[in-house]
This record gives sequence, C-alpha cells and structure tokens, in this order.
Amino acid sequence: MGAYILRRLLLIIPTLFGIMVINFALTQFVPGGPIEQTLARFQGEGDVFSSFSGDGGGNQNAEETFGSDSDYIGARGLPKEFIETLEIEFGFARIVCEDGYTGEPDLDDPACQKEDIGAIERFGIMMWNYLRLDFGESYFRSIGVMELVLEKMPVSITLGLWSTVIAYIVSIPLGIRKAVKDGTSFDTYTSAAIIVAYAIPGFLFAILLLVLFAGGSYFQIFPLRGLTSENWDELSLFAKLADYFWHITLPVLASTISAFATLTLLTKNSFLDEIKKQYVMTARAKGLAERKVLYGHVFRNAMLIVIAGFPAVFIGVFFSGSLIIETIFSLDGLGRLGFEAAVARDYPVIFGTLFVFGLIGLLVGILSDLMYVLVDPRIDFEKREG
Repeated sequence: MGAYILRRLLLIIPTLFGIMVINFALTQFVPGGPIEQTLARFQGEGDVFSSFSGDGGGNQNAEETFGSDSDYIGARGLPKEFIETLEIEFGFARIVCEDGYTGEPDLDDPACQKEDIGAIERFGIMMWNYLRLDFGESYFRSIGVMELVLEKMPVSITLGLWSTVIAYIVSIPLGIRKAVKDGTSFDTYTSAAIIVAYAIPGFLFAILLLVLFAGGSYFQIFPLRGLTSENWDELSLFAKLADYFWHITLPVLASTISAFATLTLLTKNSFLDEIKKQYVMTARAKGLAERKVLYGHVFRNAMLIVIAGFPAVFIGVFFSGSLIIETIFSLDGLGRLGFEAAVARDYPVIFGTLFVFGLIGLLVGILSDLMYVLVDPRIDFEKREG
C-alpha cells in the first residue's frame, strides 16, 4: 500500500501542473484583464464590460477598450505613466535600469524604463511563489489570498459539512429501507418524493423557504440573512450555538434538497445488489435474523462505495460553494468569492485558490482510496494495478 500511495503522491505534481497550465492559458484569451477593469472603474463604468452597451451615447467599442496602449489611454484620457504603474503593480511589467545604476528603480528616472513580462515568465514566477506558499495579495482588496479564503471559509464549511452530514443521515437509512421494501407502496411513494425534490432547483427552493419562513408572505421564524446575529459576541456559548443553527437552517436545507436522490438511490441499489448474492442466502438459510443479515453481513459490502466516498462528496460540496444559495441568503462564502474574482479578473485570488483547492482535491482522492481499504481490508490497490 505504501508504494501505491507514493505513486499517487508523485502523480499529483504533473496533474496539478497541468491544471494550472490549462487555466492560466485560458485566461490569456479572455478579454478585460485586471488593468482594463481598473481603468473602467476609474472612468466610473463599474466594470470593463459596460463598454459594450452600444447605446449610441458615446460608449467605447471593443477596439477602443482592448486595443493598443495608445488607443485606450487616449480614449480614457488617462496618463501613460498611470497605466505603466498599474502594469508593474499587477505583475505584467517591471522596471529595468541601466547597468551601474545604484538608485531605487523609478520610472521617473531617465536611466530606468518599463519592461513587459511575457505570459510564460509570469506563469513561472507564479508557480515558484506557490511552491514557497506565497499566494500574493488580491488586486482589488489589499488582503492576502489565504487570509481572504480563511475569512470566507466558515460559510462554505457550514454549507458543505452540514449538507453532507444531513444527506448521509437521511439517505442511508432511507435507501436501506427502500431496498428491504423494494416494489412496495413505500418504495414507490418515497421514490416519487425524492425525484420531485431532485427536480426542484436549489435556488427556487431557497426562495420558497424565504417566502414561507423568513418574513415573506407567511411566517417570520428564521432570519433573512447572515451566518450569525449582530450581537453574536455578547451571547453565551449555548446561545451562540442556538443562534448559529437558527441562521443556517434554511440555507442548509436549500443546498441539501437535491443531494437526497442520488445518495438514496445509490444506497438502495447497492443493498439490492448485495441482497441477491449467495452469501446472503446462506446466512438466511442458517437461521440468522434478518437484522443480523442486513447489518452484520450486507451493510459493510453495500456501504463500501457510499461510506468511502464521503471525503470526496464533502470536498465537492465544500469547494463548489453554491453561489446562488449564498447570494439569496446574503452569505459571504467561497462561492461568491470565486465569482467576484472571476468577474473582476482578480488573478491572485483565482489562481491561488485554484492551486490550493486543486492540491487538496487530489489529496482527498488518495484519502478516498484509503477509506476503501479501511472499510474493506480485502481491497489491495497494488495487486489491482499489477
């Protein structure tokens, strides 16, 4: 097993490198980089894409916005020195001075000038910094990338952890019951219910919950927004726990509703597949109680794929961070962070989080394999590879 884990760890290096290369290359073809975003904000346009409204009111076209330096500098009426300072600050250029120059690099000095940094070199610098765990600062928030992620993480942990736990707690017993009652009216009705729940979009269910229970048209039971109350610091420990669960009830329900169907049907089908096997018939023939057969023999084999996949399921929910759910309930989590970073072309946040989450995701893949071995020691990945 040790050799298998070592091979998987070594495979992380080229895999993560490939992820970063592909995503970095794609961003080079997307118009409206961080410099253009900053210029658009200085002109009071909100963001660079508002330049394409084409309403005839003097808005710039794509060529004026993304053309040569002289084009968009002249069109926006901003000095060239300001543009050059932005390029240096964002890492697209650097100041190079003549040989023998002893002063501080300064564009105002005739001995120094701006030198553009190519995409390949910028990628190399970025990866070298990441290997040293230096993820830089956000272009537009003046805060370190990791500090920003840690600031948003409580919301994503809340949605990811509780949604996964609740889905497992409900779906596994329900799936087992459906397998035992396969073909009965209970199986039919519950299948119809979970399919309907799966068909309801999460955002629509979230709005329904708000209307019904958060002061919409009916009841004012749960808060409308936020993860905690404004007086959180003044509450006792018990009151803090109550306040926390009071706030997360609706968003967790909204993010969990669609997870029941897949996990319940997976559990049911796994049990049905195991129940039909010869060892189950033999156990029943020996006179073992049905409960002993199900939970003493069938459960471990049937739950192999369900239990072993828990780390991957949690990480998947955690990283995906429902943008719509966070927006509806005014929660500031990783989903909104990723969306805002993509819109603003905040490259340090985009690539820094991509590197860290990609690394964690690959490590969780190895952890899932270890969970398989823990649940069923008969599994040997080294022999399977051989």
